[in-house]
Amino acid sequence: MELYSYWRSTAAWRVRIALALKGLTPRHLPVHLVRQGGEQHAAGYRARNPLELVPTLMVDGRALTQSVAIVEWLEEQYPTPPLLPANAWGRAQAREIALLIACDIHPLDNLRVLQYLTATLGITEEQKLAWYGHWVATGLRALEAMLCENTARGRYCVGEQPTLADLCLVPQLYSARRFKVDLTPYPTLVAIDAACVVLEPFQRAAPDAQPDAE
Repeated sequence: MELYSYWRSTAAWRVRIALALKGLTPRHLPVHLVRQGGEQHAAGYRARNPLELVPTLMVDGRALTQSVAIVEWLEEQYPTPPLLPANAWGRAQAREIALLIACDIHPLDNLRVLQYLTATLGITEEQKLAWYGHWVATGLRALEAMLCENTARGRYCVGEQPTLADLCLVPQLYSARRFKVDLTPYPTLVAIDAACVVLEPFQRAAPDAQPDAE
């Protein structure tokens, strides 16, 4: 098992957390998303991931892309500890939270979008940060409201152990802090994040703990 990853990629980080929680240690293959125009655009990597993104998980010569799909595959192949609740409603809630982040927040604010805004459309750095802050705040505001109403919420997003939802939340809040987004309006999200980041698997998966960290 090999994981193509970038230390600060939030999508790759989700998969690293899942692997750490499952006790799996694949070979780490760094893909620098900025150096020399981005190593993800090289022909060799593009053959594994035609979308030219990370992560890519290689298993027995076969490639899996898309972080949520990878985590779902890991959950099926290595069910202990579970990353989805035992009941159908809890599983749906965990996926709902994960997809809100992975589909509604992250795609608007990832590296290739921000690069396109500045390099191709010519917007200023200030405008770029305003774009980022607007879409992140829009998503986090909805997520805070959802979690406040969720009777299944415990220490973590859905219950008393980390799930797929938490795997997505922690990297997203890290990214928000990096871009100076005010997290004061989201105390529930901040509390869940704080409960997660003290766990050893989350610490092992964190950006600064990666071999390609800069």
